[in-house]
Amino acid sequence: MESLNRMAIELADEAIDFADELAIDVYELDNGATVLDFGIEAIGGIEAGLLLTEIQTGGLSTVSTRSDEVAGAPIPSVDLHTDHPALALLCSQKAGWEVSAGNYEGLGSGPARALVAEEEEFHRTGFSDDFDFAVLAVESDHLPTGKVAEQVAEMTGVDESAVFLPSFATNSVTGSVALAARAGELAVFRLSELGYDPLDVLTVQATAPVAPVAGDYETAVARTNDALAYGGRVHMTVDSEFDRFDEIVSIATEEYGTTFAEIFDDADWDFYEVPPEVFAPAQVTVDVVGGDTHVFGEPNEALLEESFGL
Repeated sequence: MESLNRMAIELADEAIDFADELAIDVYELDNGATVLDFGIEAIGGIEAGLLLTEIQTGGLSTVSTRSDEVAGAPIPSVDLHTDHPALALLCSQKAGWEVSAGNYEGLGSGPARALVAEEEEFHRTGFSDDFDFAVLAVESDHLPTGKVAEQVAEMTGVDESAVFLPSFATNSVTGSVALAARAGELAVFRLSELGYDPLDVLTVQATAPVAPVAGDYETAVARTNDALAYGGRVHMTVDSEFDRFDEIVSIATEEYGTTFAEIFDDADWDFYEVPPEVFAPAQVTVDVVGGDTHVFGEPNEALLEESFGL
């Protein structure tokens, strides 16, 4: 397999070349690291969100948008397909890196995680990356600092000047698009947590509505999670049967039917107090090669209508 970071760097270079067309900004920090502002101070947009998702998945996914509806209202949806779900979704796209450097806080996703390869996903897949550049997408209200780049360089073993940090805010157009692309990741991660070998997930095709951009972080993070839990639909082709496929979907949780604004509020916005199983797509089809095709869950348009303020 080609290095995930190598493929992501090629996509980051594409973003730099077409920064004006994507409505993004590019900065070089004092230590030589590169920050790509996909939607913090820059405007960003749908195309920026699609390219950011490709970067986050290490170039192993195809991503597009299409016109869809929620409760009769035209709402765009993001479609993602990958034939390498374990690597693209778990070892790259998953937001598994808590960025904390000085006063800076953020959430990191992307292939730089595979250069460290200490999270459980890498133990389950046996995958790690080796490359001279590191690409970490950072979700935060503020642009990454030199200290962030220094931390990433130290943990990944690359030069500070070889660190690329595509960055976005949750409450941005780019953020709504990139987060809608996570329905497949949630399904594969949940299945892996239940004990299924993620390498036995052969293909994933997923879709979810793009949440309207909120005016604040709390509303944005609630809406984008509602979009996945109540509107995310996933098709998975897998290699073998499993007796817990029905637990992949959000309807299997006790919190089903509750907006994420309420779920987070009940936990005093301490995400560690939120049961991890609530982060699940609304509906999943599991196609077992040579076996049965299982369908679980269903979208909940009434709840999306409430969450989106339609």
